[in-house]
Amino acid sequence: MSAPLALLADVGGTNARFALADLAGAHPLHADSVRSFEVCAFESLAAAARHYLDGFAAERARVATGVFALAGRIDGDEARITNHTWTISRAATQRELGLQRLRLVNDFAAQAMAISLLEAEDLAVIGEVPWRPSTSAARTYGVLGPGTGLGVGALIVREGCTFALETEGGHVSFAPGNDEESHLLERMGERFGRVSNERFVCGAGLVNIHRALCEMAGDEPPELQPQEVTAGAIAGDARCRHAVEVFCGVFGAIAGDLALTLGAWDGIFLTGGLVPKMLGELRASSFRRRFEAKGRFAGAISAVPTVAVLHPHAGLLGTAAFARQDASRP
Repeated sequence: MSAPLALLADVGGTNARFALADLAGAHPLHADSVRSFEVCAFESLAAAARHYLDGFAAERARVATGVFALAGRIDGDEARITNHTWTISRAATQRELGLQRLRLVNDFAAQAMAISLLEAEDLAVIGEVPWRPSTSAARTYGVLGPGTGLGVGALIVREGCTFALETEGGHVSFAPGNDEESHLLERMGERFGRVSNERFVCGAGLVNIHRALCEMAGDEPPELQPQEVTAGAIAGDARCRHAVEVFCGVFGAIAGDLALTLGAWDGIFLTGGLVPKMLGELRASSFRRRFEAKGRFAGAISAVPTVAVLHPHAGLLGTAAFARQDASRP
C-alpha cells in the first residue's frame, strides 16, 4: 500500500503555495508538487486547497493530514491573514478537505522549522562570520524576513527537542538609528500613526522609504511598486539607491536587535521573498555593520552569523518538518 501523504500550504498576503510531502522519506517535500496561486482568486483557503488537490487526482486518496503555514496570528482554532481578508477556521477547513488532522502554524514558525531540513546549497552568508551547524545540545536561532510583510520567528533546540517560536515581532515599534531615520519615522508617523518595523522592512516598506525620501526632499513621490524601486537602484537612480541602502541598514539593525532579544547566538536566518532577490545589495550595504552596532554587546553580536535562505520554498519545507514531527509522535 502506498504511504500516506501530507498536504502542505504556505499562505501569505499575496500568494498561497501548496505541496505534498511523503513523511517517510529523508527529503519529505515533493518539489515537483509545488504550485502557487494568488489568494485574491479564491473565496477561502479551503477553496484554494481543493483547487490544488484537483490537479493531483491520483494522489488525492493518499492525502490524510495537513500542515498550513499562515501569515498571521493563530488564535486557538482560528487564524486571520494579516495582509488579506481570509479568516480561517482549522476545524471547518479540515472538514471541507476531508483530512484526518490539520495543523495551523504561523508562517515564520514554518520558516524556522525549515532550518532543520536546509542543505548547504540553500544558504548564503552575509558578512565575514561563517555559518557552521552547531553540535551543541542547546541552540537558539532567530529568523526574520521581508515579503508582503515582515515575519519574525525563532527555532529553539533543547535536549534533542525542536521548538519553533511563533511571534508577531515584525509589528514591534520602529526605533531609528540616526537622524535621517528619525526624520523618516516622523514622515511615516504622519501617514500611519504608529510605525512598526514592518512599515520599513517589507515590499511596501521599501516603497514607504522611497516616498518619505521624496517628501523630505520636497518632491512629489511617484507611485512605485517595490520591484520598480529595486530596478531603479540597479539602473543608477540616486533616490532608489538611497532607499535600498536605508532598507538594508534598517534590516540589519532589526536583525541585530532580534539576536539580542532572543539570545540567538547560534545564528540569524534571513528569509522571505525579498532576501534572495536583494542578496547582492545586502552584502554591499551597511546591513552587517548595523547588525553589529549594538554598543556594549557589539563584541558578542559580531560573532553571530547572518545567513540568507535561498531555498525557493522554505515555508513549505518547514511545514514538511512540522508534519514529520507530528507523524513521529504517538
